[in-house]
Amino acid sequence: MAGFNFERNLLHQNDAIASILSAFNGATINVEKSPAKEKVCNPNVTLDELDFSRNLLDIQKLNQINKPNSVHKSSHVLDISMETGTGKTYTYTKAIFELNKEFYINKFIVVVPTLSIKAGTVSFLRSKATKEHFKQDYNKALKVHIVESSQAKNKKSFMPQAIVEFVEAQKNDKYIHVLVINGGMVNSDTLRKNFDRQIFDEHDTPIKAISSVKPFTIIDEPHKFKSGNTTWNNILQFESQYTLRFGATFNNNYENLIHELSAVDAFNQDLVKGVVTYVEQFADGNDTFIKLLRLFRDEPAEGGGSAKVLEAVFELNDGVSKKTFRLIKDASLESIHESMSDIKIIKHNQSVVVLSNGLEMKKGDKINPFSYSATLQDKMIEQAVTRHFELERNLLTRDVRIKPLTLFFIEDIEGYRGKHQIGGELRRKFEKLIKFQIKKLLKTETNDFYKSYLEKSLANLSLCHGGYFSKDNTASDDKIEKEVSEILHDKESLLSLDNTRRFIFSKWTLREGWDNPNVFQICKLRSSGSQTSKLQEVGRGLRLPVNEYMSRVKDEKFDLHYYVDFTEKDFAQQLVNDINAGSGSDAIDENKLSEALLNKINLSYPELDDEKIKEQLGELGVINFAHKFVDNGFEKLKSEIYPKAFERLKANKVRSSDKKKEKTSIRQGKYNELKALWESINQRVILEYKVDEASFKTLLRDYLLSEKDAFVPQGTVTKQSAVSFHNGLAFAREEDSVTNTIMPLVTMGYSDFLEALAIHIGINIKIVHEVFVDIQGELDINDYLSNQTIRAIKSGFNKFLLDSAISNYSIGYKKVSNKVHPTVFTDEKGAVLSEIPVTNIGQNSNLDKSPADQYLFEQVFYDSPLEEKNILGEIAEVTVFTKIPKDSIRIPVAGGGTYSPDFAYCVEYEKGQKSLNLIVETKDKDSRSLFREEEQKIKHAEKLFESLGANVSIKFETQFANNKMTKIINDAIGV
Repeated sequence: MAGFNFERNLLHQNDAIASILSAFNGATINVEKSPAKEKVCNPNVTLDELDFSRNLLDIQKLNQINKPNSVHKSSHVLDISMETGTGKTYTYTKAIFELNKEFYINKFIVVVPTLSIKAGTVSFLRSKATKEHFKQDYNKALKVHIVESSQAKNKKSFMPQAIVEFVEAQKNDKYIHVLVINGGMVNSDTLRKNFDRQIFDEHDTPIKAISSVKPFTIIDEPHKFKSGNTTWNNILQFESQYTLRFGATFNNNYENLIHELSAVDAFNQDLVKGVVTYVEQFADGNDTFIKLLRLFRDEPAEGGGSAKVLEAVFELNDGVSKKTFRLIKDASLESIHESMSDIKIIKHNQSVVVLSNGLEMKKGDKINPFSYSATLQDKMIEQAVTRHFELERNLLTRDVRIKPLTLFFIEDIEGYRGKHQIGGELRRKFEKLIKFQIKKLLKTETNDFYKSYLEKSLANLSLCHGGYFSKDNTASDDKIEKEVSEILHDKESLLSLDNTRRFIFSKWTLREGWDNPNVFQICKLRSSGSQTSKLQEVGRGLRLPVNEYMSRVKDEKFDLHYYVDFTEKDFAQQLVNDINAGSGSDAIDENKLSEALLNKINLSYPELDDEKIKEQLGELGVINFAHKFVDNGFEKLKSEIYPKAFERLKANKVRSSDKKKEKTSIRQGKYNELKALWESINQRVILEYKVDEASFKTLLRDYLLSEKDAFVPQGTVTKQSAVSFHNGLAFAREEDSVTNTIMPLVTMGYSDFLEALAIHIGINIKIVHEVFVDIQGELDINDYLSNQTIRAIKSGFNKFLLDSAISNYSIGYKKVSNKVHPTVFTDEKGAVLSEIPVTNIGQNSNLDKSPADQYLFEQVFYDSPLEEKNILGEIAEVTVFTKIPKDSIRIPVAGGGTYSPDFAYCVEYEKGQKSLNLIVETKDKDSRSLFREEEQKIKHAEKLFESLGANVSIKFETQFANNKMTKIINDAIGV
């Protein structure tokens, strides 16, 4: 694999680098007078303090930075705020090359807070992709020196070799030298220890040797190194000429803030994925749950007595109070909650409790007493795995493929890493779950690549997942070592389509500094602690994904799916709050037009000066002569006059999957124009089969004879195999047949069977009996008298009726009620509603655009790109149109079931003299790929709307891919 293809000249990254260089406008470069020192030291970048502070103010004005106390004239620290996932590491690496090019700075220190961030940083700086990318632009490479803790066991100590090489490295045209060091090493005695060997016969401590080269220092994640703490004070001992701090979090502790790409900017500019949250909640019991706190052996009584007794300690939390219970083996959980009277502890040891319903609980697991078939953890994992394969199939069957990853944060490390008899339950359960999903997909998969990928996955499920935990740093297992190396250091390998690993397990070891662009899901099965911001938590998966060629995909919208339990039911809102909190919005006096508010407006509207703003607001009656707001003046200023100055996170960038609470507004005036059509198509009707008993008998007989091969004789089992080839060898592979088979099984008497079947398929019992008598020579139903046979015949015959309808027999529709309301648009009295749930009209949204003026709703929600085009498109002849909410119009179809069309249009033409009501089914596919079942349902819709013509003229049309609504309407009205 060639490695990542980094994009050049991304605007937000170039702006950051331009701001850094602008801070040094007017600087002079002075080299050391000593030739020896000149070869190893950076030149002095000298800039008058007044010029430096003037540069900073100019940059802040240009970048519209309006933060109080964000300029410290005497400080040589420059702050660059960039949100997680927008390429901080790439940006500061490019800054290194630019500072070398402009000022000949050749030695840089990169300080990172943790070992995991250090591993990711080193991996990036040393990667072949990084080297080749910057070599093309600067014809130089980075020489990376890594300060590690000493592993030497001999008594004689040596100055860290990486520091020696960094300090002694001489300038040349090939390399820029970068020393990477983590916070722990910055604070270690090693940097201040006196060594026998001196560098240049002058420096006997590493810290003095480092400071002698007059470095430039870059700090990653500056909130980990707060000004004034021990680590920060030790960093100051490097005596760097300038320190550049790159981070997403500063907690408002800025030195000289020169660039700000806030979380709001990143989300609103689509520089990162959107976020969809899933909250797993108990269905009943008002979030009541039982938690296994711990398992321990009770101490024996004083003076001896019986052996220790193993007890399980449970906590009952009803949302108001908590109670603790101690249970031993064979104890009933009824003592905890009355709803669990039939559940007992049948087995337990010091790590797991096994309940009588087969459920295993480990420390921290929660169950709901009203629904205790699975732990909350099981449900969350199952949901994440199911959705992973939905995402994966979509992304790996594209022309240019994208491999998605799912990250699980877990508490139960032993459950994942443990061996049989000791642990590993979580791992085994997980592999069973993905095996089920893979086998399910293989039954229907037609894409050659994805089918092969699934087969390869099934062949070795253990390679589909991997983990990284802190204790892995000392592991000697080769398999674990490979997992860790891949996850931490080799993104290219992890994202290779030859690699089936796509599930990653960790505790919180993979946090700041680790990310992977193709993490599409994070499932959080453990508490993150109250101090962790939601924005930091989702940061591991915010980067835009890369495709199979390692190129970033930025021309479409992607989401990170984030799973939490009910204890974080407000996760989405808290995340939005975190994002908005860092948007640069400061407290504003809402009573008067203050200087701070004028500055805020001027930053977003630089063409306006203070006097022009005051003049406009006065003319609009927003402020009085004393510049105080009148009535709702401040709100009007925010929402109507200068909205850009108050921009926050756009709608739908972060959203909860629980869309029941999300609603869209109905344009009530438009409904009046739709009313006649809407009430017509909401009439209650039933389907009539226009066929006599003899014909129905023939239909049932034809169906049973056509399916007689599905009735398998006693004692025969069919295994279907195919010859396959792998690595030059042939092997037989069993295949599952998708054909339904009915096995010989008799559990009912003939008369009971006949009566039940007649009811289920809706045919006179006499006719059913006569059919079985007629075909007894070809199919003897007496061998298959069971409920399973009834279900199979019902399912198959209903489909047969649907396929045969209209062509082999006639259908019709009969009105059964004069009642129309309530409908999804109206209440009991027929009055139009103000809003409806968005889930009724579309799973996708485009809230950045407004729908056509004739559209019934205020916002754009849709289920396919073709529907989106229809909703955005303006057609002059259309007076009103609407997406028909899901399942609101249920057209009965032959064989049972219903059908729902997609759009309703009211059209006026010939200068309003003629009108047409149009019902449209949108199929975002070619007509040739329309399934037989879909064709039949569409024909039923045509029949219904023909029968409604007596009340209002309705025409039914089908829109296929590349068919424009304008052409469909023109064809319908005969233009």
